[in-house]
Amino acid sequence: MTTDFDVLIVGGGPAGSTAAAYLAKAGLSVALFESEIFPRPHVGESLVPATTPVLLETGAMAEVEKAGFPRKYGAAWTTAEEREIPRNGFTGMSYDWTAQVKFGEREQPGVDREYTFHVDRGKFDLVLLKHAESLGARIFQGVRVSGADFGREDRVSLNCRMGPREVTISGRMLVDASGRQTLLGRQLRVKDPDPVFDQYAVHTWFEGLDRKALATNPEDVDHIYIHFLPINDTWVWQIPIDDTVTSIGVVTQKHRFREANADREKFFWEFVRTRPDLYEELRKCTRVRPFKPEGDYSYSMRQICGDRFVMIGDAARFVDPIFSSGVSIALNTARLASRDIIAACEADDFSRERFRAYEQAQRRGARNWYDFISIYYRLNILFAAFVQDPRYRLDVLKLLQGDMWDEDPAVLREMREFVSTVERDPDHLWHPYLGSLRASAPTL
Repeated sequence: MTTDFDVLIVGGGPAGSTAAAYLAKAGLSVALFESEIFPRPHVGESLVPATTPVLLETGAMAEVEKAGFPRKYGAAWTTAEEREIPRNGFTGMSYDWTAQVKFGEREQPGVDREYTFHVDRGKFDLVLLKHAESLGARIFQGVRVSGADFGREDRVSLNCRMGPREVTISGRMLVDASGRQTLLGRQLRVKDPDPVFDQYAVHTWFEGLDRKALATNPEDVDHIYIHFLPINDTWVWQIPIDDTVTSIGVVTQKHRFREANADREKFFWEFVRTRPDLYEELRKCTRVRPFKPEGDYSYSMRQICGDRFVMIGDAARFVDPIFSSGVSIALNTARLASRDIIAACEADDFSRERFRAYEQAQRRGARNWYDFISIYYRLNILFAAFVQDPRYRLDVLKLLQGDMWDEDPAVLREMREFVSTVERDPDHLWHPYLGSLRASAPTL
């Protein structure tokens, strides 16, 4: 008996729409189910250059350029720390923890420009979804998927609610791109919360922020800015949405929100007030969106693929978003998984082993990213040292560009070894700068 489609995709965000585009271009019949009606607001508004090759391959880049999103040429980190930092043998370090990079400093395979984009995710995600539809994918919005049935060896079936009707749709295999809803992670009970990164965010949009007042250099006003607060493991993102609107979000450990016993607005301003320069500028602005929380920030899956299914994007893994990795991971895991899915369809073999190459690449990239972020939180000063030292700058930039798929990058090994040296020596010049979060990369 035939199925309704070759591939079923749950979730219409960047991961799902990109997978749909790749698979439809390959001539497969694809159905994508999204519970919401686009456009809809979404967090994660700044891209990294590793998205560029994917947008070019799927053909979506022309539409993204046409949308007029602000171009992003780099990133900058600022701090309220005023103590002069011991340089400890590193060269190029500034007197404090500030740092910045420009993506054009390093050539990246498949990247044909020195910029990427800041995006209104409502508009950006709709662009990708409509592009997938233009390639032949069937898009069903406003459809809730309650579960997947793997009871038959020759198919997978989705239980869907379309308006008042309950319907069943069958496919040869399933791609879970359901984001932090983690459809299969919950159904199969393979989702594990991260034991260290229990982050919580409150964010909104402001009209009229004077970005020059907060910029490290006047010509870099359209970088993404990460402003560290004088509170352990707490930071603020600053992302241009258009010429006058800026996204601002406070990220900290969830326990601080519970301990503050405050509403979202009060919580936001109490934390921002610890950076007087940022607080004063934001108070001059007009807030144009309600304060919105984001929780459940970090988790992993013990299993990301199996017979007739793969998980991609946030449905497979999510780690703290400090380096704007979300959309890049969504697009690149869709790209990697699609290669295996196309081969599986050609062979009419959807066993887990068919998706081994994707699984290994996803695990490797997730491990590298988790390790990088863990090191950053554990010893911020080390990131500032490595990103400014000519010996390491391009290797760190490679990771910041989203190029994170190598096996055990050398720069990460050196950073790990340096952190271990500082941790073991209470008299080390940088020992007082160790942060409270302490994690090692997962073995999965």
